[in-house]
Amino acid sequence: MENIANGVINVHVNPKDKEMANNILKSLGLNMTTLINMTLKQVIKRNGVPFEVVNPTPSEDLKEALNEVDEMINNKEKYKRYSNREDLKKALLSDD
Repeated sequence: MENIANGVINVHVNPKDKEMANNILKSLGLNMTTLINMTLKQVIKRNGVPFEVVNPTPSEDLKEALNEVDEMINNKEKYKRYSNREDLKKALLSDD
């Protein structure tokens, strides 16, 4: 039988994230070491990351909303401003 020495990986993680992940893994009957070894085996098997890694793409609705906000910011004279919530509420409830 081949004697393979263990490699060591040190990873800095947010303590709260680590605790939450450990609790989930425990409920699955796993521990962090097992998860990391499983993940590494999948990286090797797939020759890549075993889950989707993408840059988030904003929806068309979000793009439209962001453009609208830019328009409001860049054309302040075109859009009425309110200094407090009560004035805004009155304007929204008025028939004008």
